[in-house]
Amino acid sequence: MIPFSSRPARQRGVSMIEAATVLAVIAVVAGAAAPSLQAVVDARRLDAAATQLATDIRFTRTETVARNAALRLSVRPVAGGTCYVVHTGAADACTCAPTGAAVCSGAATALRTVFLSGTERVALQANVGSILFDPVHGTSSPTGTLRVIGTRERAIHHTVNVMGRVRSCSPAGAVPGYRAC
Repeated sequence: MIPFSSRPARQRGVSMIEAATVLAVIAVVAGAAAPSLQAVVDARRLDAAATQLATDIRFTRTETVARNAALRLSVRPVAGGTCYVVHTGAADACTCAPTGAAVCSGAATALRTVFLSGTERVALQANVGSILFDPVHGTSSPTGTLRVIGTRERAIHHTVNVMGRVRSCSPAGAVPGYRAC
């Protein structure tokens, strides 16, 4: 005869009800966190695009003086986004292909090209099509404001003055880290 044990058998693993409950709680928490996570991602994309643009404006001015040759920063709308090109030559000498690559004509040469895709939820607008930097003094002509626009009414403006310097701000102080315009 086999002796009968009064101790219950140990349960191993997780029941279906316990697993379903845990998954439901995870789904609710993830659903609640998704909108705020998207806002953080959008803010980082806006800041990254604005920082890159300010750096490229400074690069253009510095490279102009170093090469002792006039350079331009030209903003071009393209299908699916916007791009800007740092290049030699006339204002209309370089443009962007739909893929975002620079296409230059004549003796013009593209030094740097940045494409902002519309799918990244960041756009670029400018009140001038091209800014020319002078090699002797590093000055710029014409002066202009380049606006990097994100979601939720956030934007960062880069104003290039006649001395070729960049001043950055955010309308109504909507973006932390930037002074209000």
